[in-house]
Amino acid sequence: MTEHPNSHGRQRTAPVRRSAAPDGEAVAATGHSEPPARATARGEAHPDPTPVGPGPQQLPAPRGGEAHAAAEDDAGQEAARRPGAAAGVPGPPDGEGGGSGGGLPRTPAGTSGGERLRFVGAATRRIARGIDLDEIVLGLCRATVPTFADAILVYLRDPLPVGDERPVGPVVLRLRRTDRLPEYVRGDGDPEADRDLSALGPELAEAASERCEVRIGGPLAEVLRGVRPVFGDSSAARAALPELLGEGRHVPQRHRTILAPLRGRRRVIGAAVFIRRGDRAAFEGDDLLVAAQLATHTALGVDKAVLYGREVYIADELQRTMLPDSLPQPTGVRLASRYLPAAETARVGGDWYDAIPLPGNRVALVVGDVMGHSMTSAAIMGQLRTTAQTLAGLDLPPQEVLHHLDEQAQRLGSDRMATCLYAVYDPVAHRIVIANAGHPPPVLLHRGGRAEVLRVPPGAPIGVGGVDFEAVELDAPAGATLLLYTDGLVESRIRDVWTGIEQLRERLTDTARLTGPNPPPLEPLCDEVLGMLGPGDRDDDIALLAARFEGIAPSDVAYWFLDPRPQTAGQARRLARRALVRWGLEELTDAVELLVSEVITNAVRYAERPITLRLLRTDVLRCEVGDDVPQLPRLRQARPSDEGGRGLYLVNKLARRWGATRLSTGKVVWFELALQAHAR
Repeated sequence: MTEHPNSHGRQRTAPVRRSAAPDGEAVAATGHSEPPARATARGEAHPDPTPVGPGPQQLPAPRGGEAHAAAEDDAGQEAARRPGAAAGVPGPPDGEGGGSGGGLPRTPAGTSGGERLRFVGAATRRIARGIDLDEIVLGLCRATVPTFADAILVYLRDPLPVGDERPVGPVVLRLRRTDRLPEYVRGDGDPEADRDLSALGPELAEAASERCEVRIGGPLAEVLRGVRPVFGDSSAARAALPELLGEGRHVPQRHRTILAPLRGRRRVIGAAVFIRRGDRAAFEGDDLLVAAQLATHTALGVDKAVLYGREVYIADELQRTMLPDSLPQPTGVRLASRYLPAAETARVGGDWYDAIPLPGNRVALVVGDVMGHSMTSAAIMGQLRTTAQTLAGLDLPPQEVLHHLDEQAQRLGSDRMATCLYAVYDPVAHRIVIANAGHPPPVLLHRGGRAEVLRVPPGAPIGVGGVDFEAVELDAPAGATLLLYTDGLVESRIRDVWTGIEQLRERLTDTARLTGPNPPPLEPLCDEVLGMLGPGDRDDDIALLAARFEGIAPSDVAYWFLDPRPQTAGQARRLARRALVRWGLEELTDAVELLVSEVITNAVRYAERPITLRLLRTDVLRCEVGDDVPQLPRLRQARPSDEGGRGLYLVNKLARRWGATRLSTGKVVWFELALQAHAR
């Protein structure tokens, strides 16, 4: 069997299960002891050396009036039954036909309509089990060869139209798959027929590389437009087959064929050619109805697969654009992440993670999970993630962020709830504040190997409404690692959430012991955590966010409280100058004194309580001035006659970055200067 990939399907080779015949039957029938399947260059022969009973890859052929309903499915119960021909070609009674080849009968008798119906029912179920193009086309081939035909060619449009798309340009058919009987299961009563079928193999292989451009108004276009299958010896098929197979290619003369258009919901999307040997019963009028049913179900399945593939592609792209391409690496913390889709679904879910830098070298760590696996889940996830980023930019406390996310989820009007954990890490204070909305608790791995599940208030899921969220503040010692994750990591069909969390804690402890007093490398640690999942042990998406706390050394921080007095600006300049000298940053003195003086002067004008001044030395020099006034300053263009209003203008010109953040106690105005080149 050869697969001919195109742009609308992933190439997939389905495994073939062998059904056992009774002991000695294969040897007695063929004279060989299970020879290997022989395949053409581009077409694959059926692998079974003997006729098979029901199995996932082969439909059983009913014997006379002895067809059984169970043989329509893949139960495998009838493997030992002596096979006969399929719909339209019943098996011979005992002692008749078959020859030593044990193959299809030479002189078929009539076949009942009930047997045809049972065959069509089983074949359509086999076709309907496919999800993508290759599975559906494979289902058609395995359902019809050798039961209904000795060989088959399946053509599909290239490219395949999706939904209501109107194809542009000429109709092009490309050979998607071929299938034929292996030589050693054919009868030996007609050597010429066997030679013809053997010659058909290379011809199918040659045709497999061909594409057929359907001529407008040509004979092939007329057959496809007619929708109904036609016999190969009809005038329409005799004119259409050379156009379909290609110049100089033809089905051997002794063979019988049916040409069946594949029509989807809106248009013809391909064609199938069923080929039967000359020594086998000729196709009958009822076989056209069988071919029509097979073609219809195959075409509808292809339509379904194309639409499904497009939905998966769109959903994958949607989720890919909504997850961060890369994580920030703020000073004082190192970050790593992993995302794995569910193992048993091609559709995306609503798991997400994020890391958002905040003023003061802090960072917000977020992980969440929207219920379900669909484009709707991915879209809701994207909206909640965007909302969380906006709320983080306002520097709201974690519990307030979850409160606003809950309100946003209710405004969306969806019945899909979500869980979320939001944490803010401060590398200067070595503290972390965590709020939870129904999410699994984080695990903290301490330096030295001790892992603990943090006790945080569980909270209600986002979307419930009318609930309050609590936050807890904990120590975040340098060298410790915090793991935030979704429930797909710890919950599966074989374990509950809390069992999985305990296994995660033990796995982290065992891993940390291998590195001794030093914390394990972050990226390998994430891989090790995912290694706790067994093969196929993944029913849900997994989002994992790991944060290694490094903190900022106290020697790199200078902090003062200043009373709001007229002389405070001068005092602030002197304090800043001393800190810069201590850090060896004298070249920044002039710029820092000027900007600190401007910001402090503005704070002194309106503040009633003490003002805070903090300098942080990391990869940049950061200055923060806090006061108790919640109104944020605005940059404006001062007029030439104005005596003031130029402070923020100078900050904007000289600083690398600057901003203002509203706090519950007032606000903080901050600016940054590059250590090497502070002027822009």
